[in-house]
Amino acid sequence: MHNFTPVSALIGGVIIGLSVVLYFYSTGRLAGISGIFENAITSTSQKASNLLFLIGLVVGPVIIYYLIMPNKPIAFEITNSYLLIIPGGFLVGFGTRLGGGCTSGHGICGIGRLSVNSMIATSIFVATGVITVFILQQLGIYL
Repeated sequence: MHNFTPVSALIGGVIIGLSVVLYFYSTGRLAGISGIFENAITSTSQKASNLLFLIGLVVGPVIIYYLIMPNKPIAFEITNSYLLIIPGGFLVGFGTRLGGGCTSGHGICGIGRLSVNSMIATSIFVATGVITVFILQQLGIYL
């Protein structure tokens, strides 16, 4: 929690909320990443907007990092262990199908619409994350 800054968290939350509203009003669809990714692969009618959304997820942070904040390094590290990344990716994909959506769809869009299913799904996502981190730390694996 030593990197938590309430102001930047609030600004980030407002930007995410506005982005979700803009996406909904411009496409008529919710901004759940797993659904957008699936539609980018399978759908022919909405492929362009889905691909643009996914490209924006990558390009946006790159622009911020290299153009807006070039002299402020962001201390962020992800594990390079394929033994964690590959099964983790598989479990996330399986979980999004099982849960009928991902954390962005349920956590941002669903809770914003007061969906009970989304509130339950998001609670399960968070609890599973907490339990996973606890177990990995007990095994001496620090993420």
